[in-house]
Amino acid sequence: MAQIKVYGLADKLNPIKTELSNIIHACVIEILQLSPDKRFHRFFPLNESDFYYPPDRTENYLIIEINMFEGRSVETKKQLIRLLIQNIYEKLNISTYDIEITIFETPKSNWGIRGLPGDELILNYKVEV
Repeated sequence: MAQIKVYGLADKLNPIKTELSNIIHACVIEILQLSPDKRFHRFFPLNESDFYYPPDRTENYLIIEINMFEGRSVETKKQLIRLLIQNIYEKLNISTYDIEITIFETPKSNWGIRGLPGDELILNYKVEV
């Protein structure tokens, strides 16, 4: 399970939402080995008055937050971060300085999914990758 939130300036984020979602989804399938039907992405296009960022970032600045079950190795999480940054840069021409990714991990028991606590679910993918 991975829930993904993406924040950016509305006039820059809105035109790329579909392609960015496809890039993110391909990366989580490859690295986290999630099933292709597990796409949970939320986009938060913000007005300039609602999105402050440092002067060394541009108007393309993106914040990507990934909430997922704990259990992936440190190397797996680093691979995900590297692949996301690389693919977003190569496919959308967004500078690596303008991409920030944070991964939040929580125990499965802290999720409620399909009427059950997450630790009671039978998953069709491995978390320990």
